[in-house]
Amino acid sequence: MMRQAGRYMAAYRKLAEKYPSFRERSEITDLIVEISLQPWKAFRPDGVIIFSDILTPLPAFGIDFDIEDVRGPVIQSPIRSEEGLKSLHPIDLDKLRFVGESLKILRQEVGGQAAVLGFVGAPWTIATYIVEGGTTRTYTTIKSMCHTAPHVLRTLLSHLTQAIADYIIFQVESGADCIQIFDSWGGQLPPDMWERWSKPYIKEIVNLVKKKCPKTPIVLYINGNGGLLERMKDTGVDVIGLDWTVDMADGRRRLGNEIGVQGNVDPAYLFSPHAALTEEIQRVVRSAGPRRHILNLGHGVLVGTPEEAVAHFFEVARSLEFESFFQNKATEDATLVI
Repeated sequence: MMRQAGRYMAAYRKLAEKYPSFRERSEITDLIVEISLQPWKAFRPDGVIIFSDILTPLPAFGIDFDIEDVRGPVIQSPIRSEEGLKSLHPIDLDKLRFVGESLKILRQEVGGQAAVLGFVGAPWTIATYIVEGGTTRTYTTIKSMCHTAPHVLRTLLSHLTQAIADYIIFQVESGADCIQIFDSWGGQLPPDMWERWSKPYIKEIVNLVKKKCPKTPIVLYINGNGGLLERMKDTGVDVIGLDWTVDMADGRRRLGNEIGVQGNVDPAYLFSPHAALTEEIQRVVRSAGPRRHILNLGHGVLVGTPEEAVAHFFEVARSLEFESFFQNKATEDATLVI
């Protein structure tokens, strides 16, 4: 469940009171492990996601940042020119030892009872923070750079591509069973622009990782990806995550059965009566079909989500006996056709 560790959990909020800095919580091994395991101990999901952030590796290749309570991520020295590119250097994985150590401990803690999941940001998405200087609602600076300084932006994206590929391999070698690439802001681009400014770099990351870690599944998630599904297929990833604005049945039809799908229950359903949540989970599972589907939310768990609703989500998922579930569905369909 995306963002399964975090502010909706009372245990997390209690720990955050003691350690108010997000970077402290996400860059100290003991805290990373404790937070990552909180939802696993409470709900026993099939995957344990390392508690981290897509911006975590930035200082390891030359870009420092802060996370402020109100503003969110803040980068004091945005890169918008050739001069700014001089601050970049190859990723120093020694500066990310806390990530490697945390993954190794998580791998030992869960044993064979769950997958350990790592994640990264896609080059375009990471570049939006680096160019804009933090979060933005308009993306005007970086979108303008596509036309006013394309050579600078391409150099930045190429540097990020190599750094992110190295970081993924590092996570896998440290114990991650699966990696999700978040191109969170890729959906802010028109499809033809995504083809030019995001897709080639994701494709190159997948190629680099598959050479070193051919058996590691890679998931690609783009927020607002309804107009990009077909274009996402040939990035080489194993699974495509759908947000809740895409109907699962339509997504499966458009993508076919040879690629995995992930998702896509609307996180707001976790605020609904349990019966409604159960029906939605069953609908999504039926729509995805009996193969190559990872049940998940269509985005991260929302702040204020009742913990009992998260528990119910996992209980319903575990209760599904897939052979009988889909056989029953086929029988119903046959009856309707008759």
